[in-house]
Amino acid sequence: QVQLVESGGGLVQAGGSLRLSCAASGRTFSNYAVGWFRQAPGKDREFVAAANWNGAATYYADAVKGRFTISRDNAQNTVYLQMNSLKPEDTAVYYCAAKRGIVATEERGYDYWGQGTQVTVSS
Repeated sequence: QVQLVESGGGLVQAGGSLRLSCAASGRTFSNYAVGWFRQAPGKDREFVAAANWNGAATYYADAVKGRFTISRDNAQNTVYLQMNSLKPEDTAVYYCAAKRGIVATEERGYDYWGQGTQVTVSS
């Protein structure tokens, strides 16, 4: 079992930045690929970013490419999502997820999920 707890969400103006954190506990964190997903009101949850076990391989949704950066610190059992140049359409609940094996961009491949953190971007 892996427990994930997100933090760092909040209200920010368009063009601003936020850094989300996801603290993991339980099994050896470096055995897991990690991902960030988000769900806006009235919409399905969607992929945002993912990283392999050591962060050397990263993947991004087209909507956030060049603005968001995923990273991880296995010594601290933490995953980060640096979000820059935020837009109102980035408003959503952001979820951290973890899975064994290779990194994936599909949410169905993820075994463990956090409770989510709200990000609101005002125009």
